[in-house]
Amino acid sequence: MDVTRRIFAAGAATLPVLGAGLPDARAQSTVQDAPLIGNTAVADPLELAVEAYIYGYPLVTVEMTRRVLTNVATPEGKNAPMGQFANLRAYPDAKFRAVTAPNADTLYSSAFLDLGREPYLLSLPDGDGRYFLMPMLSAWTNIFAVPGKRTTGTGPQTYFIAGPGWSGSVPSGAKLIQAPTNLIWILGRTYCTGTPEDYRAVHAVQDQYRLVPASVTGRAYTPPAGRVDPGIDTKTAVREQVNRMTATTYFNLLATLMKDNPPALADGVPVAKMASLGIMPGQPFDPAGLPPTVRAAVEQAPKEAISRIMGHLKATGQRVNGWTFTTDGGDYGKDYLQRALVTAVGLGCNLPQDAVYPLTTVDAAGRALNGASKYVMRFPAGELPPVDGFWSLTMYDADYFFVDNPINRYSVSPRNDLQANPDGSVDLFIQTESPGAPRESNWLPAPRGPFALMLRTYWPKDAVLNGSWSPPPVTRITSATL
Repeated sequence: MDVTRRIFAAGAATLPVLGAGLPDARAQSTVQDAPLIGNTAVADPLELAVEAYIYGYPLVTVEMTRRVLTNVATPEGKNAPMGQFANLRAYPDAKFRAVTAPNADTLYSSAFLDLGREPYLLSLPDGDGRYFLMPMLSAWTNIFAVPGKRTTGTGPQTYFIAGPGWSGSVPSGAKLIQAPTNLIWILGRTYCTGTPEDYRAVHAVQDQYRLVPASVTGRAYTPPAGRVDPGIDTKTAVREQVNRMTATTYFNLLATLMKDNPPALADGVPVAKMASLGIMPGQPFDPAGLPPTVRAAVEQAPKEAISRIMGHLKATGQRVNGWTFTTDGGDYGKDYLQRALVTAVGLGCNLPQDAVYPLTTVDAAGRALNGASKYVMRFPAGELPPVDGFWSLTMYDADYFFVDNPINRYSVSPRNDLQANPDGSVDLFIQTESPGAPRESNWLPAPRGPFALMLRTYWPKDAVLNGSWSPPPVTRITSATL
């Protein structure tokens, strides 16, 4: 689905104890009676396997996302071959399943690069002041560069993007960006109001976003056709594909990916723990060689790990007015559980300086949001979200995808010509049915079942980043509410 250091997780000290909730017999095991892997005693093999699963979740998810989004011969909608931009020409709709928690405020320009083959030149045109950003994610989902209006302005720009092992000279006029992994994902966003006129204007900008392999610099270049693998599942949501993997499949893929996308130097502890289970970069993972108790623990790990990842949404961070804030997006350090959670519910999350995403699944009284009820979110006069970019309130179903509705509205924002109350306050109406013509500009359609709300604040001001401004609560409407 980004701020200064405050949402989803407030740091390692707030993380739940990783052994919590495990059966007593396992929790009371000791090094003396633990199984041996090589010469290493493993006190709790299930805990090691769960930690390994959580640690590798972003890398496996990014790879599966890459497979789905690049499995085409030519750019087509959200898909494009490796090394080419897929430029979405309209907002995603309720059928969009490629990325969880998509937005309906910007048009995506997405590209996967294999820098292990060679570097790439990225050229950006003059944006004439239009808001955009081009965050570059490592294979572990950490953002390592963000060209864009906030950081580099909107003039023409050229970047030379190289992998971690590259050395050489940079072409004249280009700025070097050295990536920490060979696989990277550029997930660009260009602001668009959604009108036909603005769509055309943004399309003209997108058409000038250009990627060229370093080996053809200065020469005419036509991107080659991509290879289509009919064995790749392009219909099932990536998260579901990842979560369905057996432990053996998952850890084998993780080990393969780590060869070209090395863990950070600071990740020595989890890497060593994985090695104790036989999960090592570039080496096949064969659980058959593990002691029976360890093999059983490994097989059990995915279910336990997925539960822990999703449970982290409720267990961490600070809540204000029912909203959960995180400023730990885009760059996670050693907070591997936070990184896995954001991968699951907001893959492609920006740095906090670029966007903060308050999220809620409950109303002001702590009750789960559900379309069986009607809600209002009231911003007092002068207290709309303080941003230098833009803001919107987005509706998701329980799985963090858009909700089908009769007016095809997935978010509500100032571009909907919001109507203010006589006292200057602004009400947003969140419900299944229209609140009536006079209020429809302020209406965010809801599903009939459970749902989640995300308040996007792009290029947030300090009041958002330091917590002095918070979103108002979502209040269930009763006869006495309005």
